[in-house]
Amino acid sequence: MNLARKLDRVLTKFHCDILFEDDAIIVIEKSTGLLVIPDRYNHGAPCLSDFLTEEFGKIFVVHRLDRETSGVLVFAKTPEAHQLLNMEFESKTAGKTYAAIVKGVPQNDEGTIDLPLGPHRSVPGKYAVNRRDGKDSVTDYVVEERFAGFAFVEVRPRTGRTHQIRVHLSEAGMPIVGDMLYGDKRPFLLSDVKRGYRMKGEEEKPLLSRTALHATTLVITHPVTNERTTFTSELPRDMNAVLKSLRKYAPLIGSAA
Repeated sequence: MNLARKLDRVLTKFHCDILFEDDAIIVIEKSTGLLVIPDRYNHGAPCLSDFLTEEFGKIFVVHRLDRETSGVLVFAKTPEAHQLLNMEFESKTAGKTYAAIVKGVPQNDEGTIDLPLGPHRSVPGKYAVNRRDGKDSVTDYVVEERFAGFAFVEVRPRTGRTHQIRVHLSEAGMPIVGDMLYGDKRPFLLSDVKRGYRMKGEEEKPLLSRTALHATTLVITHPVTNERTTFTSELPRDMNAVLKSLRKYAPLIGSAA
């Protein structure tokens, strides 16, 4: 059994898909709830990089997605590919696009959030704005759709700080739906937008119970062919369910959106 078939069998256990694989890189569509690297605060949690390394030999982590964030993720299979991709990410020439459903209605159609970030002073694993000695962090966003109390935005981080998108959007007054660390700490329920909706005799199940953030597009220069290559991932089912409910039950009155 070749690597691609073995890898496909393993990733099925984690509800992940292979978008591309050759001798230099593996591009994966990561599911929500899966760590990329070990979490220092959550020992023993399933970790994609460790599992791939254990099964298939050395796998090199190029970049990361938060545990609850789904979407496009690339790993290097050789030290040479790893070095070249790292240089691309560090030089900010890799293109990353995310989709997020946020709480709040942004005033502007687009904008840039430029706030330095660093570890939170009192909460382990959390990050915050630190104007004194935080690292430069810049995020661009475009509002795709507006709803009553919510919005669907496209996000393009220029830098790659931990939790950058989540912190920046929260600081800009539009925390991501379902974000238990930087948002309102609650899942999205249909009853949030459908008036009079109540489950009979049982507890209502959330339409979305994780951070509504998905890495939709990754653009890199292939480390061997030197070709500029784009990888894309469609919105997952839970985020689509939220958008469908917002479009039906929470239209923004008086807006073309």
